[in-house]
Order: sequence, then C-alpha cells, then structure tokens
Amino acid sequence: MQKSLGDIKSIEDQLNLKQLQIKSLLAITQAINNNISADELFNMYRNFLGWEMGIKKMLLFVEQEEEWTAVAKINYSDAHTKAIMSSALRYKRTERIDPSTNPTLKDFDVIIPVYHKDYPIAFVLVGECDHNEDFYNKIQFITTITNIIAVAIENKRLFKRQLMQERIKRELELAAQVQHLLIPDQFPNSADLDIDGIYEPHSDVGGDYFDVLELDQDKCIICMADVAGKGISAALMMSNFQASLHSYAVNYSDLKDLVCKLNKMVYKNSLLDGYLTLFVLEYCRRSGTIHYINAGHVPPFFSQNGSIERLVEGCTVIGAFEELPEIKTGSFQLKYPALLLTYTDGLTDIKNDQGDYLSDDNIQKFILEHMDCSAKDFNRKLQAYIRSFKSQQAYPDDIAILTCKISP
Repeated sequence: MQKSLGDIKSIEDQLNLKQLQIKSLLAITQAINNNISADELFNMYRNFLGWEMGIKKMLLFVEQEEEWTAVAKINYSDAHTKAIMSSALRYKRTERIDPSTNPTLKDFDVIIPVYHKDYPIAFVLVGECDHNEDFYNKIQFITTITNIIAVAIENKRLFKRQLMQERIKRELELAAQVQHLLIPDQFPNSADLDIDGIYEPHSDVGGDYFDVLELDQDKCIICMADVAGKGISAALMMSNFQASLHSYAVNYSDLKDLVCKLNKMVYKNSLLDGYLTLFVLEYCRRSGTIHYINAGHVPPFFSQNGSIERLVEGCTVIGAFEELPEIKTGSFQLKYPALLLTYTDGLTDIKNDQGDYLSDDNIQKFILEHMDCSAKDFNRKLQAYIRSFKSQQAYPDDIAILTCKISP
C-alpha cells in the first residue's frame, strides 16, 4: 500500500526529531567530557528545551550545598519555587500532574524526578505543552537528557566534596604535626621539680598546649593553654603563641607584664574571634614562692601540706581584648611537698556509660590518694583511672595534663 503524504510527513518529522535528539545528546555529552561548568550545563539544558524542543515553561531543581535550588527556568519567576520544590519531592517517577490533587503544581503538565538509588538529585517540571504523539517522544528524551545532566552535576558535587575532604585531611595532618612538635616530650626535671605530661589527641586537631621553661637557677615558668578552635588555624595560633612565650620569657618584669605582652600578640595576630585560655605559674626556688595568673582557664588543683585549693586568680581570656581590663596575680608561700595538676577542659568533659562527667570531686579524691607517687607514676595511674571511668565512651576532646611535684 502506498503511503499518503501525511504519513510521509509524519515519518520525516520523527526522523528530524531523532536527528535533533542525537545531535543534542552528542553536544551535551561532549560538553560534559570537556568538564564545562555547572552553570554552562544548565544554560545548554535551558536552550535545548526552549529552542530545540519547543518547551514553553520549565523549572529544573538540583540540590546545591544541601538546599534545593531552581538552576534553570523558562518563563517562570522565583515567586513560588520553594513551595513547588516542596511539592515536587513527593514524586518518585515521571508522571502527568493532576492540578486537582496538587494545585501547587498547576502551572505544569509533567514532572520528571531523577533519583540515584533512593536519593533525589534533580527534578524538572515542564508546562504549556501540546499533548500529541511528539510530546510524549519529547518527554522521553527530556528524561534522558535530564538524567545525563543531573548525574554529571552530582558527579561534580561528589568530586568537589572529595577534594574538600582531602584538603581537610591534609590540613589536619599538618596541624597534628605542628601540635606534636610544640608539645614537649621531655621536661627540665631537677632535684626539686618532678614533671610529667599527658597529651591524648582527639580526632579533630585542637589547640591544647603545655610547656615548662627553666629561666635560670632560680625561676621556672609552667604554663597550660587551650586555643579556641580546631585544625590548622588553632595549630598556627598555638605555634605563634609558643614562639612569643619563649621570646617574652627571656625578659619580663613580672607575670602581669608577661601576660599583657602575650595578650597583645594574640589580639594582633589572631583571626576574628581568636582567643585562648591560659594558666601560667612562676616558681621561685630561692624564696620558695609561687606566683600565677589564670586567664580564663580551667582552675588547676594545687595540693600542699595535705590540703587542696583551686588556682583561680587572674583575668579574662587572652586575645579577646586589646587591653586586659583587670589582672590579679595569685601568690603564696610553698609548704612542701606540693603538687600542681593543670589540664584542659577535655578532662572534665569525659563521660562514663551512665552519662556522668568526670567531676572535680573525682579528680580531687584521686590527687589525695596518689600524692606520694612520682609525677610519671601519678600520670600513668591517672590515665588508667580515666580509661576505667569512661569505659566504652570516646574522648570528647583533646586532653592535656601537666603534673608537677615540688620538693624542698
């Protein structure tokens, strides 16, 4: 049977559509292979649907930075896109939109969701369409193109996330190296000073720091600091602080002078909101006296002659203000033997399986029971006590502990 002119025209239209589809598919695939930007892909997609496929109204949503965004539009404003996206999330497959059951989407005829397993990665809505045979062929091809575009964008997002994770990993490794170099593993122990430290790093590199500086035969500086924040910024601030402490300690008039210099340095060199807590103690051998300043740090325990006190005198944190508003120096005469236990707040953030924190009373009781131990034995037993207390619970933060025993 001879075909009519109408049949021939229909076949020619279908062939032209197929040729157009193949041409568009090749163009988009080539663009993806050339790694063009997401915005350029969205622009190609919009032009393809508008100019080549004759779609009069369209919205394409993809997830960007954990928020759904209309990245390509044809003849539609942003006025109702949030409500539209909320309604679109209920669809799991391509289907006609029934405005009687979903009036929010009444401006559109068809919705095409794109899922990766059970996770949505894109939604496209098309409207003002002629519902003929060609339209359904177009919808099938639009679905194909949308899937290709959506998967390409998702791959870009995952690649970007991978790069970010690798950058963060390298940053944390560098920060850990910096921190390891700054935490001393040996201390200037002498006949009258017995010192030992503990550092338990958390998975996130923090800014815990302790140090002991023998200035001369008479004076010794003991300090514990906790830099606000995590990662390389905290490690760099700690490195800067350590260098300044060692520099200023060579020539200072008293602890107040030393702390004021450190505060100005941190305030000047830190980022916005950068600060640290600090406990610094000066031990004078000849006079047998202790001077200290607590700048917003967890109050250390000081035990002597069978009694325990907390060292609280001082000022606000270091680096928050250009000038410290008020500084008090704590001073007292030593009564031998004495023990100083200073630490960061990671110690008292530890919980047991019942959700109870390691309390000040727990620590004070431990000190009284182990006063006769050397600093090293004291810390080893303290570590065993911490592990027993927390049981299966993870460390919530870095833990830095410095134990100093002072004898006549």
